[in-house]
Amino acid sequence: MPVSSSSPVDGPRAVVIGAGVGGLTAAVALHQRGWHVTVLERAPAIEAVGAGLGLTPNSLRALDMIGLGDTVRSMRSWNAEGGLRTPSGRWLSRTSQEAAAERFGGPLVPLHRATLISLLRSRLPESAVVTGAEAEIADPGDADRPARIRRTVAKHGTAGLAAGKGGVEHEPSARELPQHEAELAVAADGVHSAARSLLFPGCPAPRNAGFTAWRFVVPAPDVACPPHETWGRGVLWGTQPLHDGRIYAYAAAAVPAGERSPDGELAELRRRFGTWHQPVPGLLAAARPDDVLRNDVYEAAEPLPAYHRGRVAVLGDAAHAMPPTLGQGGNQAMEDAVVLAHHATTRADIPSALAAYTHDRLPRTSEVVHRAIRVSRFITLTSATACALRDAAMVTVGRLAPHLALRALDGIADWSPPGHGGDGKRQR
Repeated sequence: MPVSSSSPVDGPRAVVIGAGVGGLTAAVALHQRGWHVTVLERAPAIEAVGAGLGLTPNSLRALDMIGLGDTVRSMRSWNAEGGLRTPSGRWLSRTSQEAAAERFGGPLVPLHRATLISLLRSRLPESAVVTGAEAEIADPGDADRPARIRRTVAKHGTAGLAAGKGGVEHEPSARELPQHEAELAVAADGVHSAARSLLFPGCPAPRNAGFTAWRFVVPAPDVACPPHETWGRGVLWGTQPLHDGRIYAYAAAAVPAGERSPDGELAELRRRFGTWHQPVPGLLAAARPDDVLRNDVYEAAEPLPAYHRGRVAVLGDAAHAMPPTLGQGGNQAMEDAVVLAHHATTRADIPSALAAYTHDRLPRTSEVVHRAIRVSRFITLTSATACALRDAAMVTVGRLAPHLALRALDGIADWSPPGHGGDGKRQR
């Protein structure tokens, strides 16, 4: 089988599996450090799909390392107070951008995922991203040999669609597809990562977290939309204004894995949340059935023994899937990416660099995962008595220690990457 990287290239070679937020951040960070990067993405194209994500100051500092931090900060969208509410609309706790900046050294920036993907993609050569390309680790490599990544045509049937160009390059048959040799491989292939299963076959896969999540983005309705989360009995709603005038809405409910609404997910959301406080009914009225995404939530309750094997690093959900209750899935993936690039400065002694990456990232992300799991249990309480006690406690704590919603991010949002005026640890 031919090897695609047999011809000379400029710089050491890196192959990234997955063109999500973590994979593209890693690709950009490595590219800027002189690596010749190839990103293999199984989807047929990089499109404007997905919903929103909340970028916290820790990931904005990670983006500083690749020159995008200030660009994203300029997209901060809300200045009004936000916080936690009950389904009737009563505020349990309030916070503000000013409080976030004072506490963590920067703002909170809700952003459409497609906007961030586009910014990251723009920092790579057009030829760097290959779509429609299913990839698997053929050999993780070691100190004396490179990693090998086997590429196949994804089930979508085509590959080689250069993102942003719109033309499809038809690949040869699977027997003729090249293997990639690389001094470094990065597995950023998501919560159901095939690379993780191959590299760590004895480790349990992420488990279902016991709830499902819905997300959609709509134009702002003709009602006030302050940023907030609303907690009910076993259910949650969130509203975040975006910089372009749209609203990112998300919801969660404690339901068994695999359930789907027989009459569509928008109808399900209207049944569950249609009588809640504004702007929830207005947002549901503005949404179309095709706008709503639904996904069961998974969590890596047991950490991997390492975030590398041989010359392969795992990052993001492939390494440490977590509930979205702290909003840290994408943020931690970006942290992973810039720390990995920091250590992988040259092709020399990559195994030692990856050991340093594991040393830096595994304890931190394990703690974030466990904190997100604890918060998810708190949010998805279903007992009326337990929820009443929870809400009363939140009001009391909020009065004694304002900005309760921000306190959950202490030790997380105040992180700085190596080379950002800190040592990669908490900077407060």
